[in-house]
Amino acid sequence: MNLPPKVTPRAFERLAEIGAATDGKALRVAVEGGGCSGFQYEIALDTPAEDDLVLEGSGQKVVVDSVSLPFLSNAVIDFSEELIGARFVIENPNATASCGCGTSFSM
Repeated sequence: MNLPPKVTPRAFERLAEIGAATDGKALRVAVEGGGCSGFQYEIALDTPAEDDLVLEGSGQKVVVDSVSLPFLSNAVIDFSEELIGARFVIENPNATASCGCGTSFSM
């Protein structure tokens, strides 16, 4: 069963910290062909579009386009702060393999 991705409170908090909604922006999470494993994540601040799935929390929005949505079923969008840097991360149960960069995966 395809369930929409979930966004952690920490990810919404980070969006609030950077003032995304103040500028009318949302965090866009998309899946594109390419990368070292076949698919790659594209994560950027963007304006929501009409056919986007909008996930809201803490006054912030995360959007996923209809083409990317099936690839992100049941995924968790989080924000990670580690020694190597802080970044938005995606835990995707659909990915059968991923690479070290963390932005590329295969299904």
